[in-house]
Amino acid sequence: MPTEFISLTFPNPSTDINPIPNSSIDPDFLERYARNLDDYAFNYTLVPYDSSYYDPWTIGATIAAKTKNLKIIIALRPNTLYPTVAAKALATLDQLSRGRAVVHFIAGGSDVEQAREGDFLNKEERYGRLEDYIKILKRAWASDEPFDWDSKYYQFKGFSNKVRPVNGKNIPVSVGGSSDDAYRIGGSLADIFGLWGEPLKETKQQIDRIYEEAKKAGRADDDRPRIWVTFRPIVAETEELAWAKAHRTLDLLKAARNDSRGRPKPETPAAPQNVGSQRLLEIASKGEVQDRALWYPTVTATNARGASTALVGSVQTIVDSLLDYVDLGAELISIRGYDNLNDAIDYGRYVLPKVREALKEREGKTNGTH
Repeated sequence: MPTEFISLTFPNPSTDINPIPNSSIDPDFLERYARNLDDYAFNYTLVPYDSSYYDPWTIGATIAAKTKNLKIIIALRPNTLYPTVAAKALATLDQLSRGRAVVHFIAGGSDVEQAREGDFLNKEERYGRLEDYIKILKRAWASDEPFDWDSKYYQFKGFSNKVRPVNGKNIPVSVGGSSDDAYRIGGSLADIFGLWGEPLKETKQQIDRIYEEAKKAGRADDDRPRIWVTFRPIVAETEELAWAKAHRTLDLLKAARNDSRGRPKPETPAAPQNVGSQRLLEIASKGEVQDRALWYPTVTATNARGASTALVGSVQTIVDSLLDYVDLGAELISIRGYDNLNDAIDYGRYVLPKVREALKEREGKTNGTH
């Protein structure tokens, strides 16, 4: 399949470098942002989840109503919705959007965050529950007959689903993570596997692990999960301007994390619990710049909160860097910046077309047309 691009949904103008306290949904901004993604040929937008954040289902349905081609990735934590209900909700969104629904599962990387909504399972149990959850969804979408389920995490009898995906078979399921459990479950069950931006060597090692788990599960090479890698590009007309912009961005990130006296805010966590963030911080300790343009001070400035690895450089440097990951096997590239709307427009105008042009040229050479 061709390389595709993902953004993140933002419901208002608040950003990491210019946070707006107590900001609420701005319907006009949300519509403008989504339509720009659609117009500039992004393929997907991820609607994130947080215990204190907006409902992703309502946001996702709104985006679907305002766009034509953009696929909506709903971030879903298994503790928040029973799997039979989720199966119907996702299939409903899929029908309303004419086949544009995708689900991205978050097993849960923080005990504290999970406890805020009544989930007290440990990490191993959360992944065990996720495995059951995905299996139930897939059966609910594919089964013409009522079925029962009886496991440690879910029990029901005679469930029958009459709300089916548009293609009559399945809705793409995405799993992310960097732990052994994530590799195992994603490799065996997911259609897409999400990774945060790491150096090429480490990314290749992770992809190999995912493929190894897929093979163990009996999946053929053409049925392996598609690899999704996420970056925060900082791009400008020249290398010098890009690096100046990067350092301004870093200063603003540090300021947003500190109080008026320059001290870390009390709510800033001391150390992340999830393996993905731990990996990013470990890699960051080895050097600020790695590979072609991978920049790690944004990771340390935010304590590796979520996807935080930057790529810094001119448009061509960013394009070449993304192509490096395509060469490793990444078929889905997530890029979002720090000035959310304007960066998405810049990516759509300058980065996406050049990546696609380079890939098309490669394909032409492979087919002997050049």
